[in-house]
Amino acid sequence: MITSYFRPRTLDEALALAARADAVVLGGGTGVNAQPGRAPVVAVDLQALDLDGIRADAGRLRLGATTRLQSIVDSGHVPEVLRELARLEAPSTIRNAATVGGTIGMADPESPLLTGLLAFGARVGLARVGSNAEHPLDAVLDDRHLLQGSIITSVTVPMGGRAAAHGTARTPMDAPIVMVVACRDADGTVRIAASGVASRPVLVDPQRLGELAPPADFRGSSAYRAHLAAVLTARALASLGGGEPA
Repeated sequence: MITSYFRPRTLDEALALAARADAVVLGGGTGVNAQPGRAPVVAVDLQALDLDGIRADAGRLRLGATTRLQSIVDSGHVPEVLRELARLEAPSTIRNAATVGGTIGMADPESPLLTGLLAFGARVGLARVGSNAEHPLDAVLDDRHLLQGSIITSVTVPMGGRAAAHGTARTPMDAPIVMVVACRDADGTVRIAASGVASRPVLVDPQRLGELAPPADFRGSSAYRAHLAAVLTARALASLGGGEPA
């Protein structure tokens, strides 16, 4: 339940509010009331801070934190693989409200977009009172304490290289049971990320896939998900030669 709502006009004002123990920072606001039984919260809405926009500069693509997912889908600056993963993230009614910063904050374990951003080597800009810093997305997903009292301001990914994504779902409209995204940077660095194999999207080593212990649910056992991860990783790596430009 939201007990108070604030729409700060400056980042400093927003950071002061975000430091409250009961504060929840809103991007598009699509998930704040999606957790039944949560304690009352104070909502800090970032929409007046001009943190949106997509810009390519010096070999990197910068996504403002409040950039809508539909804007990513529609942008000619965004690599095709990430555009498609943003489309898979949610139906269009949600994509027109949900933001890239909010997607990171929610950390859905089956998020196609987070999986792609991990593979692309995304870095997350975090503002705190008195400081600004960038952290690897993997570190932010691994240590949720980094977000306490912080505001996500941007997400950046390197341009160049190639990427490919492969997933398996029950139907074309369903969330993937397992999704694997592989990306080769312009310098030859290869990263592989997968969802549906852990409590969050993770970077994986193709030589250590046998160590995965995916959670089971009604869509597939742990063994089935592990098998999918191995098959989809092989497909993604094979596709890199002719994959979409990153």
